[in-house]
Amino acid sequence: MSFAINIALSALAVFILTVLLCAKIIPVLKSHKVGQKILDIGPRWHKSKEGTPTMGGICFIMAILIVMAGFFVYYGVKGQANRLIPLALTLGLATFNGMIGFIDDFAKLVKKQNEGLLAWQKFSLQLLAAIAYVVVMKLTGHIDTSLYIPYFGIELELGFFYYLFALFIVTGMVNSVNLTDGIDGLASSITLVIGMLLCVLSFTRKDLPLGLVSSCLMGGTLGFLMYNFYPARTFMGDTGSLFLGGMVVGSAFMLNNPLIVLVFGLVFVLETLSVILQVASFKLTGKRIFKMSPIHHHFEKCGWSEVKIVSVFSFVTLICCVLAWFGI
Repeated sequence: MSFAINIALSALAVFILTVLLCAKIIPVLKSHKVGQKILDIGPRWHKSKEGTPTMGGICFIMAILIVMAGFFVYYGVKGQANRLIPLALTLGLATFNGMIGFIDDFAKLVKKQNEGLLAWQKFSLQLLAAIAYVVVMKLTGHIDTSLYIPYFGIELELGFFYYLFALFIVTGMVNSVNLTDGIDGLASSITLVIGMLLCVLSFTRKDLPLGLVSSCLMGGTLGFLMYNFYPARTFMGDTGSLFLGGMVVGSAFMLNNPLIVLVFGLVFVLETLSVILQVASFKLTGKRIFKMSPIHHHFEKCGWSEVKIVSVFSFVTLICCVLAWFGI
């Protein structure tokens, strides 16, 4: 198969399978009362969403893994499985994080409240996933200890400190995507735009693993948006957002340019910074910077509709992707 056919077929297959799985799984989630619990401290109008099926991220995760398994078999039979090692490792990172999210979501359902794993438990598991990913990427020769600085075209040899940096970037970005998943269709739409950038990059570089990652992100998020766009019929839960976080940050390492994730994923970064600044300001001064954090809730309280927030944040991500293009 040609490069373009590979990408097109995988994206279409993931999209169709995600839509079909959502159609089958969402009613099952409803029947088992796998509904989202809404915190009282959140926007009061979000209370109407309580009971909306969560953990819907399992739909696009299953679709991605099924379709990619087919590609692994196909290239394995051709004796070219080594070409897909970076893809396999990034899928592994994403799936491990998705499993952490599933455990967290399930714990919330058991406790019947919006609190699952303890913060230290969740972070410890995420750190373990990041360590495994970085170590195996290094052992297979897909990363080294030099850090490329976007836009300047220079590389810094960090030695051991590269691994500390890598763990920080991986865990930080995974949690940033998780924080962004706070209103209907937001995390899905932003990730879809990033997937489009990765698709274009894969064509310019003739990078099959990156192209398949982009097709997974585009097909999976677009299919899920059929059910997740406002008003959402399902939420992806931590299951889906942590999985997407793993895919997004993994793509930056596949580009051998991990810092570029801070550019095309700037909205995710700003969501996290808004939380950090809010907490720090309140503890130090007793005053809040934002009406509510993460920052998408601030704009909600300013009167923006969810659709407007998703549209603006996605457009900002599109601009960031264009800027990222010049740093790769």
